[in-house]
Amino acid sequence: MSVETTNSQFPINNQQSDEKSAYVLVTPVRNEEAYIGKTIQSVLNQSILPKEWVIVSDGSTDRTDSIIESAVQENPWIRLIKLPEREHPSFAAVVENTTHGIDKLSVENYEFIGLLDSDLEFQTDYFERLINEFTEDPKLGLAGGVAIDIGSPKDVLPRNKKDVPGALQFFRRTCFEMIGGLLPIPEGGWDCITCSTARMKGWETRLISHLIVDHLKPRNTTQGGMFRRIWQMGIRDYALGYHPLFEFAKCLGKYRSSPPLIAALVWWLGYCQASFQRRTRIVPAEIISFTRQEQLLRLRRAFNFSA
Repeated sequence: MSVETTNSQFPINNQQSDEKSAYVLVTPVRNEEAYIGKTIQSVLNQSILPKEWVIVSDGSTDRTDSIIESAVQENPWIRLIKLPEREHPSFAAVVENTTHGIDKLSVENYEFIGLLDSDLEFQTDYFERLINEFTEDPKLGLAGGVAIDIGSPKDVLPRNKKDVPGALQFFRRTCFEMIGGLLPIPEGGWDCITCSTARMKGWETRLISHLIVDHLKPRNTTQGGMFRRIWQMGIRDYALGYHPLFEFAKCLGKYRSSPPLIAALVWWLGYCQASFQRRTRIVPAEIISFTRQEQLLRLRRAFNFSA
């Protein structure tokens, strides 16, 4: 691995991947000066580098762009795209910016495409080990490690091993092309729908539980205080078309979440409010139907009913 040290904040890394492991990355970013440097360093330290990394800055007003530009100077396979500042940031903006970055990729011969948040830190062989998962399973279309918030225990893993968070979704290129891109859902949750769509198209999706990624800041902070963020999660689940029985069971399972009982109740009330209001859903009916079938199957298995 060829890494040179310069006067720049970041080293030069020109290690090239072979065709079978060739991948590209796309990252949306907005005002992440406290974290983007660590994410860049994590990518530069990889045993297998991406062929191209497009970072889309959504009108950042802090030092984010200058930090990225420092890395671009020494590593030309990193590209920064600057967009005008948005008046109203939203969950849909993340998808729109990511899609913009995908559309601006200049390389054509790659096998995998990764979506990467700007506040993550991970081990030096993360992408190499991830690619090995795809090599061993030709049916695997979408995978990713487990993002654990800093300060949270790393031995408490999600029970659902099929849904990969949007912060680090990694696709086989043919799978990504089959699902037809990302859906900008105003309430959030586009990553859940991406996973469901991939499975609906016949691909396997997998959370790689032995690949732990450090998530460097709390999630959904743009949504306000803690209770507001929890309430929003219930609204999100309604927008995604989650089955009411599954959602109720899901909320019951969160009774230990902080604050105990109250968090589960607030989540459920957010879902109920959206249901009573009959909020418009933009998720296609066929995907909602498929998602609900999966959820009812999970409930039957959880309660030992015959499937």
